[in-house]
Amino acid sequence: MADILILDAMGVLYEAGDDVAELLVPFVGKHGHADLSAEAIDRDYVEASLGKMGPDALWRRMGVDPSLEDSYLAGHRLVEGTLDALAKLKQHHGRLACLSNDISSWSLKLRQRFGLERWIDHWFISGDLGLRKPSAEIYRLAADRLGVRPQEVVFVDDRPKNLDAAKAVGFNTVLLDIRGDMPEHPHRRIRRLKDLI
Repeated sequence: MADILILDAMGVLYEAGDDVAELLVPFVGKHGHADLSAEAIDRDYVEASLGKMGPDALWRRMGVDPSLEDSYLAGHRLVEGTLDALAKLKQHHGRLACLSNDISSWSLKLRQRFGLERWIDHWFISGDLGLRKPSAEIYRLAADRLGVRPQEVVFVDDRPKNLDAAKAVGFNTVLLDIRGDMPEHPHRRIRRLKDLI
């Protein structure tokens, strides 16, 4: 049994696997610069998710009133069955953590809104760390701060490239493939979080 289970957020806890493409780009198109390209939005989001730009500055660059931030975040939904699965996984593993590429304040608002801090003890967010998956450093940092060897971690993500990098560091890796349509890869595959138990 691994000492700790680390979960990705987008596409694992939350329905939107690519929150920029699925949620942010349409929101900017409706409330901001409608002619701003998806590539430009993604580029600025990455900077903000590395802590190099505050969320208010990001919204202004996209032509969106920062006061609409909570309306944007309200578009996020938990994957069905997440809270029930987290309760069982917490009991099974003892410690749960989340490792996510996200803007610090957005991650905080979302996890508080859904009550995820009740189940998830440690949060490793790119905006706080200045590192993003699939950088090897972010996985090593998470293991170090948790006080475990990489081999004692099970990491769940919905993107094979993130899992490839985690596996190279020594993590045990699991692909959450909710739709069951991902190509072949070397990672254990599950369809629901509770399949981990």
